[in-house]
Amino acid sequence: MAIPVSSSEQIPRVLVVTGGSGGIGAATARLAAKRGYRVCINYRTDESGANRIVDEIREHGGTAIAVQADISDESAVVALFETVEVHLGPVTDLVNNAATLETQMRLDSMDVARFRRVFETNVFGTMLCSREAVRRMSTRLGGVGGNIVNVSSGAALTGAPGEYVVYAASKGAVETFTVGLAREVAEESIRVNGVRPGFIYTDLHSKGGEPSRVDRVKTLVPMQRGGQPSEVAAAILWLLSSEASYITGTFIDVAGGR
Repeated sequence: MAIPVSSSEQIPRVLVVTGGSGGIGAATARLAAKRGYRVCINYRTDESGANRIVDEIREHGGTAIAVQADISDESAVVALFETVEVHLGPVTDLVNNAATLETQMRLDSMDVARFRRVFETNVFGTMLCSREAVRRMSTRLGGVGGNIVNVSSGAALTGAPGEYVVYAASKGAVETFTVGLAREVAEESIRVNGVRPGFIYTDLHSKGGEPSRVDRVKTLVPMQRGGQPSEVAAAILWLLSSEASYITGTFIDVAGGR
Protein backbone atom coordinates (compact mmCIF):
# COMPACT_ATOMS: atom_id res chain seq x y z
CA MET A 1 0.00 0.00 0.00
CA ALA A 2 1.32 3.47 -0.88
CA ILE A 3 2.30 5.68 2.04
CA PRO A 4 0.06 8.77 2.18
CA VAL A 5 2.10 11.85 1.40
CA SER A 6 0.96 13.54 4.59
CA SER A 7 2.63 10.86 6.72
CA SER A 8 5.92 10.52 4.88
CA GLU A 9 8.79 12.83 5.78
CA GLN A 10 11.04 11.51 3.00
CA ILE A 11 8.92 12.71 0.09
CA PRO A 12 9.42 16.40 -0.72
CA ARG A 13 6.19 18.27 -0.13
CA VAL A 14 5.35 20.42 -3.14
CA LEU A 15 2.43 22.77 -2.66
CA VAL A 16 0.54 24.78 -5.26
CA VAL A 17 -1.41 27.74 -3.86
CA THR A 18 -3.73 29.37 -6.37
CA GLY A 19 -4.34 33.07 -5.90
CA GLY A 20 -1.23 33.19 -3.75
CA SER A 21 -0.10 36.77 -4.26
CA GLY A 22 -2.08 38.19 -1.34
CA GLY A 23 -4.55 37.57 1.45
CA ILE A 24 -5.23 33.99 2.52
CA GLY A 25 -3.14 32.57 -0.31
CA ALA A 26 -0.05 34.54 0.63
CA ALA A 27 -0.44 33.69 4.31
CA THR A 28 -0.77 30.02 3.40
CA ALA A 29 2.34 30.13 1.20
CA ARG A 30 4.39 31.77 3.96
CA LEU A 31 3.33 29.29 6.63
CA ALA A 32 3.82 26.29 4.35
CA ALA A 33 7.34 27.41 3.44
CA LYS A 34 8.20 27.76 7.14
CA ARG A 35 7.12 24.15 7.57
CA GLY A 36 9.34 22.88 4.78
CA TYR A 37 7.07 22.82 1.76
CA ARG A 38 8.35 23.77 -1.67
CA VAL A 39 5.78 26.35 -2.68
CA CYS A 40 4.37 27.50 -6.01
CA ILE A 41 2.56 30.82 -5.76
CA ASN A 42 0.08 31.03 -8.60
CA TYR A 43 -1.22 34.43 -9.67
CA ARG A 44 -3.27 35.84 -12.53
CA THR A 45 -2.29 39.53 -12.70
CA ASP A 46 -0.44 40.53 -9.51
CA GLU A 47 3.09 39.60 -10.54
CA SER A 48 4.75 42.03 -8.14
CA GLY A 49 2.76 40.69 -5.20
CA ALA A 50 3.63 37.10 -6.05
CA ASN A 51 7.31 37.91 -6.48
CA ARG A 52 7.32 39.71 -3.15
CA ILE A 53 6.11 36.57 -1.38
CA VAL A 54 8.66 34.44 -3.24
CA ASP A 55 11.48 36.78 -2.23
CA GLU A 56 10.32 36.75 1.38
CA ILE A 57 10.24 32.96 1.47
CA ARG A 58 13.67 32.66 -0.10
CA GLU A 59 15.14 35.21 2.31
CA HIS A 60 14.10 32.91 5.13
CA GLY A 61 15.69 29.87 3.51
CA GLY A 62 12.60 28.43 1.86
CA THR A 63 11.95 27.29 -1.69
CA ALA A 64 9.33 29.06 -3.80
CA ILE A 65 8.46 30.07 -7.34
CA ALA A 66 5.75 32.28 -8.81
CA VAL A 67 3.81 31.05 -11.85
CA GLN A 68 1.29 33.11 -13.79
CA ALA A 69 -1.87 31.28 -14.88
CA ASP A 70 -5.53 32.12 -15.27
CA ILE A 71 -7.08 29.09 -13.58
CA SER A 72 -10.27 29.41 -15.62
CA ASP A 73 -8.18 28.55 -18.72
CA GLU A 74 -7.65 24.79 -19.10
CA SER A 75 -4.42 25.03 -21.07
CA ALA A 76 -3.00 27.50 -18.56
CA VAL A 77 -3.79 25.16 -15.67
CA VAL A 78 -2.08 22.24 -17.39
CA ALA A 79 0.97 24.42 -18.06
CA LEU A 80 0.98 25.57 -14.42
CA PHE A 81 1.26 22.03 -13.08
CA GLU A 82 3.84 21.05 -15.68
CA THR A 83 5.96 24.06 -14.74
CA VAL A 84 5.78 23.18 -11.06
CA GLU A 85 6.92 19.62 -11.76
CA VAL A 86 9.95 20.87 -13.67
CA HIS A 87 11.06 23.41 -11.06
CA LEU A 88 9.92 21.93 -7.74
CA GLY A 89 9.06 18.26 -8.33
CA PRO A 90 5.81 16.27 -8.32
CA VAL A 91 2.88 18.12 -6.76
CA THR A 92 1.82 16.60 -3.44
CA ASP A 93 -0.50 19.29 -2.11
CA LEU A 94 -2.94 21.82 -3.57
CA VAL A 95 -4.78 24.75 -2.01
CA ASN A 96 -7.55 26.03 -4.26
CA ASN A 97 -7.68 29.58 -2.95
CA ALA A 98 -8.11 31.75 -6.07
CA ALA A 99 -11.54 33.33 -6.28
CA THR A 100 -13.31 36.38 -7.56
CA LEU A 101 -16.41 38.38 -6.81
CA GLU A 102 -17.92 41.51 -8.25
CA THR A 103 -19.59 44.69 -7.04
CA GLN A 104 -22.38 44.13 -4.53
CA MET A 105 -25.65 43.79 -6.39
CA ARG A 106 -29.05 42.11 -6.31
CA LEU A 107 -29.69 39.26 -8.72
CA ASP A 108 -32.34 41.19 -10.65
CA SER A 109 -29.68 43.71 -11.73
CA MET A 110 -27.14 41.15 -12.97
CA ASP A 111 -26.42 39.77 -16.43
CA VAL A 112 -25.29 36.29 -17.39
CA ALA A 113 -21.75 37.49 -18.15
CA ARG A 114 -21.29 38.10 -14.43
CA PHE A 115 -22.47 34.58 -13.62
CA ARG A 116 -19.93 33.16 -16.05
CA ARG A 117 -17.01 35.22 -14.77
CA VAL A 118 -17.58 34.19 -11.17
CA PHE A 119 -18.23 30.51 -11.88
CA GLU A 120 -15.38 30.15 -14.37
CA THR A 121 -12.84 31.14 -11.73
CA ASN A 122 -14.40 29.94 -8.50
CA VAL A 123 -15.87 26.64 -9.70
CA PHE A 124 -14.31 25.64 -13.01
CA GLY A 125 -10.88 26.80 -11.85
CA THR A 126 -11.12 24.74 -8.68
CA MET A 127 -12.20 21.70 -10.67
CA LEU A 128 -9.45 22.08 -13.28
CA CYS A 129 -6.68 22.47 -10.71
CA SER A 130 -8.05 19.54 -8.72
CA ARG A 131 -8.13 17.40 -11.86
CA GLU A 132 -4.48 18.09 -12.57
CA ALA A 133 -3.58 17.40 -8.95
CA VAL A 134 -5.44 14.09 -8.91
CA ARG A 135 -3.71 13.01 -12.13
CA ARG A 136 -0.39 13.44 -10.34
CA MET A 137 -1.24 12.31 -6.80
CA SER A 138 -3.53 9.30 -7.27
CA THR A 139 -2.00 5.94 -6.38
CA ARG A 140 -4.28 4.43 -9.02
CA LEU A 141 -2.43 6.52 -11.59
CA GLY A 142 1.06 5.91 -10.23
CA GLY A 143 1.27 8.74 -7.68
CA VAL A 144 2.03 8.56 -3.98
CA GLY A 145 -1.06 10.31 -2.66
CA GLY A 146 -1.61 13.88 -1.57
CA ASN A 147 -3.93 16.51 -0.18
CA ILE A 148 -6.29 19.13 -1.57
CA VAL A 149 -7.83 21.93 0.48
CA ASN A 150 -10.53 24.09 -1.09
CA VAL A 151 -11.18 27.56 0.27
CA SER A 152 -14.93 28.09 0.50
CA SER A 153 -16.76 30.88 2.33
CA GLY A 154 -19.33 31.39 5.03
CA ALA A 155 -21.41 32.84 2.20
CA ALA A 156 -22.03 29.26 1.03
CA LEU A 157 -24.20 28.84 4.13
CA THR A 158 -25.83 32.27 4.34
CA GLY A 159 -26.39 32.90 0.61
CA ALA A 160 -25.13 36.51 0.95
CA PRO A 161 -28.49 38.07 -0.02
CA GLY A 162 -28.46 41.56 -1.48
CA GLU A 163 -24.70 41.47 -1.95
CA TYR A 164 -23.08 38.35 -3.37
CA VAL A 165 -25.65 35.66 -4.17
CA VAL A 166 -23.73 34.47 -7.25
CA TYR A 167 -20.45 34.32 -5.33
CA ALA A 168 -22.24 32.43 -2.54
CA ALA A 169 -23.70 29.98 -5.06
CA SER A 170 -20.26 29.37 -6.54
CA LYS A 171 -18.87 28.55 -3.11
CA GLY A 172 -21.80 26.21 -2.50
CA ALA A 173 -20.81 24.40 -5.68
CA VAL A 174 -17.22 24.20 -4.44
CA GLU A 175 -18.42 22.59 -1.22
CA THR A 176 -20.48 19.95 -3.04
CA PHE A 177 -17.50 19.26 -5.30
CA THR A 178 -15.22 18.92 -2.26
CA VAL A 179 -17.38 16.23 -0.69
CA GLY A 180 -17.85 14.33 -3.94
CA LEU A 181 -14.18 14.39 -4.92
CA ALA A 182 -13.12 13.38 -1.42
CA ARG A 183 -15.20 10.22 -1.67
CA GLU A 184 -14.13 9.58 -5.25
CA VAL A 185 -10.40 9.49 -4.46
CA ALA A 186 -10.38 8.37 -0.83
CA GLU A 187 -8.99 4.93 -1.73
CA GLU A 188 -6.23 6.53 -3.81
CA SER A 189 -4.43 8.15 -0.85
CA ILE A 190 -5.81 11.62 -1.59
CA ARG A 191 -7.62 13.62 1.06
CA VAL A 192 -9.87 16.52 0.02
CA ASN A 193 -11.13 18.99 2.59
CA GLY A 194 -12.19 22.61 2.83
CA VAL A 195 -12.04 25.67 5.02
CA ARG A 196 -14.96 28.06 5.33
CA PRO A 197 -13.66 31.54 6.22
CA GLY A 198 -16.00 34.14 7.64
CA PHE A 199 -15.30 37.87 7.59
CA ILE A 200 -11.56 38.03 6.89
CA TYR A 201 -9.48 41.14 6.26
CA THR A 202 -8.41 40.68 2.62
CA ASP A 203 -8.38 42.78 -0.54
CA LEU A 204 -11.25 40.73 -1.98
CA HIS A 205 -13.70 43.14 -0.33
CA SER A 206 -12.32 45.95 -2.49
CA LYS A 207 -13.42 44.03 -5.57
CA GLY A 208 -16.92 44.02 -4.14
CA GLY A 209 -16.84 47.80 -3.81
CA GLU A 210 -16.59 47.98 0.00
CA PRO A 211 -12.97 47.74 1.24
CA SER A 212 -14.02 48.25 4.87
CA ARG A 213 -16.84 45.68 4.82
CA VAL A 214 -15.34 43.57 7.60
CA ASP A 215 -15.42 46.50 10.01
CA ARG A 216 -19.08 47.11 9.15
CA VAL A 217 -20.21 43.52 9.75
CA LYS A 218 -17.86 42.33 12.50
CA THR A 219 -20.49 42.91 15.21
CA LEU A 220 -22.41 39.99 13.67
CA VAL A 221 -19.58 37.71 14.79
CA PRO A 222 -19.76 36.25 18.31
CA MET A 223 -16.06 37.08 18.80
CA GLN A 224 -16.84 40.67 17.73
CA ARG A 225 -13.93 40.94 15.30
CA GLY A 226 -12.87 40.09 11.78
CA GLY A 227 -10.36 37.36 11.11
CA GLN A 228 -6.81 37.52 9.78
CA PRO A 229 -5.54 35.58 6.74
CA SER A 230 -2.96 33.90 8.98
CA GLU A 231 -5.76 32.36 11.04
CA VAL A 232 -7.25 30.74 7.96
CA ALA A 233 -3.79 29.62 6.81
CA ALA A 234 -3.25 27.79 10.10
CA ALA A 235 -6.41 25.74 9.53
CA ILE A 236 -5.38 24.97 5.95
CA LEU A 237 -1.94 23.76 7.00
CA TRP A 238 -3.46 21.55 9.67
CA LEU A 239 -5.70 19.91 7.08
CA LEU A 240 -2.67 19.31 4.86
CA SER A 241 -0.71 17.77 7.72
CA SER A 242 -0.48 14.21 8.98
CA GLU A 243 -2.39 15.31 12.09
CA ALA A 244 -5.50 15.31 9.88
CA SER A 245 -4.71 11.95 8.29
CA TYR A 246 -8.16 10.45 8.98
CA ILE A 247 -10.12 13.48 7.82
CA THR A 248 -11.55 13.88 4.34
CA GLY A 249 -14.65 15.44 2.82
CA THR A 250 -15.15 17.89 5.67
CA PHE A 251 -14.80 21.60 6.45
CA ILE A 252 -13.32 23.77 9.15
CA ASP A 253 -15.23 26.99 9.86
CA VAL A 254 -12.83 29.87 10.50
CA ALA A 255 -15.46 32.44 11.30
CA GLY A 256 -15.24 33.54 14.92
CA GLY A 257 -18.22 31.40 15.94
CA ARG A 258 -20.62 32.72 13.32
